[in-house]
Amino acid sequence: MDDGRQMERQPEGGPVDNLIQPFMIDQTSIRGRQVRLGKAIDEILGAHDYPEPVAALLGETVALAAILADALKFDGIFTLQTKGEGPVRLMVADVTTDGALRGYAQVDTEAVAALGDVGGHPVQRLLGPGYLAFTVDQGPDTERYQGIVELVGGTLVECVHHYFQQSQQFDAAVTVAVRRHADGWRAGGLMLQRVPDEGGVMAARAGVTYEHRDMAEPDDTWVRALTLMATASPDELADPGIAPNDLLFRLFHEDGVRVYEPQPLAARCRCSADRVAGFLATMPDTELEEYMIDGEVEITCEFCTRSYRYDEAALTALKGK
Repeated sequence: MDDGRQMERQPEGGPVDNLIQPFMIDQTSIRGRQVRLGKAIDEILGAHDYPEPVAALLGETVALAAILADALKFDGIFTLQTKGEGPVRLMVADVTTDGALRGYAQVDTEAVAALGDVGGHPVQRLLGPGYLAFTVDQGPDTERYQGIVELVGGTLVECVHHYFQQSQQFDAAVTVAVRRHADGWRAGGLMLQRVPDEGGVMAARAGVTYEHRDMAEPDDTWVRALTLMATASPDELADPGIAPNDLLFRLFHEDGVRVYEPQPLAARCRCSADRVAGFLATMPDTELEEYMIDGEVEITCEFCTRSYRYDEAALTALKGK
């Protein structure tokens, strides 16, 4: 779809990792995006000591957030969040318009260990009953847009497809994979989206727009594209030895595939000493005392695990006393 980028072919020798690669299938209304994450996802997952199935599920959440955010027209922060009654009570991944990624999970590690093998149904086993939320925040002067759907499906991809079906704002399909290699975690994914020939858009709340067409019975071209996408194995999606363009060529070369300028992605938390100081400066003294341990208040970012410590003198200075 037309997302405002210059429609230029990606030069040979361009970036092959930590990116969103837009593409289109020639002579069709089908647009796509490929996400490839190496160092970025390894930094996000490596900041925590999650059980491996939880890390893999969070990796999928981050990859899905990146690829879904790139399908929207907005300026701000896109958040993909799950909340359930299982051992993984909460998962959050967000991405800014300029490609800054982060994510974390709230986990009962003992309960996860007691599960054993979660098999091919991590949503039921790890998340349990709950919901999936899509949120776009474009700043304090705009209305926040949010879509919420029940967690229906054995995998996050199935839950996202359920959202597509319920929202009727996307005629789309996604697939993602997360793998742990010797040099760290990797993730990859594909999204196909069918766009109307007339190029129309449906305006949603908060100024967020989606490429849209009626959810009619898919035609042969759409079914063929989905079938070809399904031949991409999880190992291929996350393989550091397969360049993004090579995978796209393997999948769609018979129909013709055109790539556009990729958007870089990076693990970058938005926490800072200034933001923490501003938060503490407005906190009532009685609440600050509850956080005080051995004469210090320590605030740890849930995303990147960076800690910020303030002794009584520093807190007094923040309060302007």
